[in-house]
Amino acid sequence: LNGLPSEENPYLFNGDFVDRGSFSVEVILTLFAFKCMCPSAIYLARGNHESKSMNKIYGFEGEVRSKLSETFVELFAEVFCYLPLAHVINQKVFVVHGGLFSVDGVKLSDIRAIDRFCEPPEEGLMCELLWSDPQPCPGRGPSKRGVGLSFGADVTRRFLQDNNLDLVVRSHEVKDEGYEIEHDGKLITVFSAPNYCDQ
Repeated sequence: LNGLPSEENPYLFNGDFVDRGSFSVEVILTLFAFKCMCPSAIYLARGNHESKSMNKIYGFEGEVRSKLSETFVELFAEVFCYLPLAHVINQKVFVVHGGLFSVDGVKLSDIRAIDRFCEPPEEGLMCELLWSDPQPCPGRGPSKRGVGLSFGADVTRRFLQDNNLDLVVRSHEVKDEGYEIEHDGKLITVFSAPNYCDQ
């Protein structure tokens, strides 16, 4: 709808490229092809579905086996570990797949210092970046997913202040309108998925 990726028309895809329907292999290979053709035209962030455990449960592993081979299951798992966990746009917009943290005071330097070349752990900063969700009430609460946490507008505001940022953009939850603005306009969930999970 917005034109093909190019240096003049760059895209940032915010995770969960796979496990979203029957054509995950075609989707991820298309994204990788664009990245190879013009690296500055497309940026890819890791989502919680770019992991072995999720791919086993939600279908990508089986799809890769049937369309390609067992070798490619391992190759995809390896390349997913190279995907960045977050991006900062124009030094003001923090883009992450999941959300924020169980502790205050996390700096961008702490995020850069994460050893991302592994399968996501079940706790800690990397896990929370991939799994957390916003909540309407202040403070923090348990996650409805059983992994990560829920965080309120006060948590978002403090993180932005601590890092001299203006906005958090995240994905992780499908939205009927394609996006939702929360936390006093300081957090936007963008998740537009036509034909989501073949529905």
